[in-house]
Amino acid sequence: MTPERFRTIVDAYGADPRRWPDKERAAAEAWADLHRVEANGLLAESAGLDAWLASHTVAAPERAFVERIVAAAPARRPVKHRGRLWWQGAAFAGIGLAGGLAGAFAVSFFVLTGTPPQGHESSSYMTSSFDGSTADWSGE
Repeated sequence: MTPERFRTIVDAYGADPRRWPDKERAAAEAWADLHRVEANGLLAESAGLDAWLASHTVAAPERAFVERIVAAAPARRPVKHRGRLWWQGAAFAGIGLAGGLAGAFAVSFFVLTGTPPQGHESSSYMTSSFDGSTADWSGE
């Protein structure tokens, strides 16, 4: 524990060691015991701020204010079209299932027949920059 880290802990968490991080509490308390004069100064400074923060209270809002907020809130509308929403979700799932089945069929067809689809004379469209292809844009 360094003096700077002890000051950071006290500045961030206050003078009460129970609020300090569990992993650093023992080391901070040990450092405070070894450097009592410096630690007491930092703890006293922080204790004043802790007391001031603890004394602050917020008054409860007035009843009329709460009633105005509730009255100004938009009314909840009932959901009228739950059936339509259900059908839209089912249709979306069905489209996804159909696409998955079509893709599985296409892949299994090419695996079973052993012939890849032909449609382009050059194989440069099937290469990538990682396979040492000579088909690139450099013009060499």
